[in-house]
Amino acid sequence: MAGTSDWLDVRGWMESIVGWSMDQVHDLLPSSDIGLGPLGSVNLQGEFASIQGALETFLFTTIMCTIVFATMMLTLMVVPYIERKFIARLMDRLGATTSLRSLWIGEGHTTAGQWWNQLPFGIGAPIGWVNGMLNSSFGNKSKHVAVDRVHNRGYHGIWFLFPGFFQALADFLKFATKEHMVPTKADRLVFETAPVIIIATTIMVYAFIPFGPHIWAANPELSLVFMMAIFGVAPLGVFFAGWSSNNKYTLIGGMRSAAQLTAYEIPLLISVLAIAVISGSFNILEIVDFQIETSNTWNLFIMPLGAALFLITMIAEVERIPFDMPEAEAELVEGWWTEYGGIRWGLMFAVEMMRAYAACILFALFFLGGWQLPFEDTLVGLPYVGVVFDFLANATPGLVVLLLKAYLMFAFFVWVRASLHRVRTDQILEFGWRWLLPASMVNLAVAIWLRLEVWDSTAAGGWPIWAVPVLFGSFIVAFVVLALDEDEDALELNRRMYHTQTLEKASPGTHRD
Repeated sequence: MAGTSDWLDVRGWMESIVGWSMDQVHDLLPSSDIGLGPLGSVNLQGEFASIQGALETFLFTTIMCTIVFATMMLTLMVVPYIERKFIARLMDRLGATTSLRSLWIGEGHTTAGQWWNQLPFGIGAPIGWVNGMLNSSFGNKSKHVAVDRVHNRGYHGIWFLFPGFFQALADFLKFATKEHMVPTKADRLVFETAPVIIIATTIMVYAFIPFGPHIWAANPELSLVFMMAIFGVAPLGVFFAGWSSNNKYTLIGGMRSAAQLTAYEIPLLISVLAIAVISGSFNILEIVDFQIETSNTWNLFIMPLGAALFLITMIAEVERIPFDMPEAEAELVEGWWTEYGGIRWGLMFAVEMMRAYAACILFALFFLGGWQLPFEDTLVGLPYVGVVFDFLANATPGLVVLLLKAYLMFAFFVWVRASLHRVRTDQILEFGWRWLLPASMVNLAVAIWLRLEVWDSTAAGGWPIWAVPVLFGSFIVAFVVLALDEDEDALELNRRMYHTQTLEKASPGTHRD
């Protein structure tokens, strides 16, 4: 199946609808000249025809931007749901019920008391009737009342309401109703501008990210360059927000963000350059098509080192654990956004999810074949059952396949958050300059060698049969060796002067002289 084939041809449908609509408007206009007295005459149909092409382009682009934005926002709702549920399972927690059910589920079969009875003129009585009916029909049935009612949360719920799914929406509505306050001594102009920079640049990134072979807003030849350039602007807004708040905690968070930017941004760009080299294009759609149509191999198996580098640097880019030093709740309160509240805090929290979501989608596009199903060609070629797999492959929209891959990658982000501890600022700087930068240069050199010496565009598949297993196996062996190789002397004797060493272990009741 071709990489650009998909029955969900949104761009084709919208282009046809816009073209047909403009033709109808053109035909409705009078074809004869209309006299304007001393101003002469005008032919509305002819004048409209002169601007019809530009008008169609404008309307089509506007509609596609709206569709891409709506797709991003609707599919983004799954991301906080995955994070909350998966992290709860990893920590052996039961998790929250739906915010919708929390309206009628609570201690004593009510939430926050019978608030509807406080409404004037008895207008809350119907609310009480509906509440009682819902609680009796869809309430918690567990015999373990102490577990079931604690903090107004239940561990089961109604399957079709996806317990906890609407909690992110409820949180956003709460932030939207809160008062916005600016610190007295803050730089108000920069304080108000910083969230705009962070939010606007994050949304602009999605203009260049395709959600499918026919679902994208802009696709210039250098879409990869434009997208990465815009992606790197948000950390500057973080620094401005931390500096303008006139708070020592926010300033430290902003300075950490700027320092962290210097450590991971260069390896990130070099790893992205390696993707462009191996694919032979700076266009994101062509990178995906290279994996599906030309190479017939996902970049993950050709460039496992590049995939690891891109994943690590992207986790640092979106400031998630273990690289969330700019926020660092345990030591900096809330880091750079300590002084923000209300709708601005809610939007920036949503932007944090947007950036992580974009990172997951980009990894799926660059290394997981985009909207191609795993083992698609192999399954389709099977005798007897191949017809079934071929039908499923053609019936499944590319959007669905890409989103499933992105959600799985975000689940990996959550697993990393639950598994690793936060590192210090000096550690990320050292890790970036001493390990990520040299490794990214090696990965770029390997990509150039593979493209110039190994790649054969005339051969079937493009890659020799030995290339994929040798490269992927070598990466696995190198990773195992690196993981097992520990310099015990270096670990025991830390020569950094700012590290504290104790010669004798502390014990209860002992005091240092």
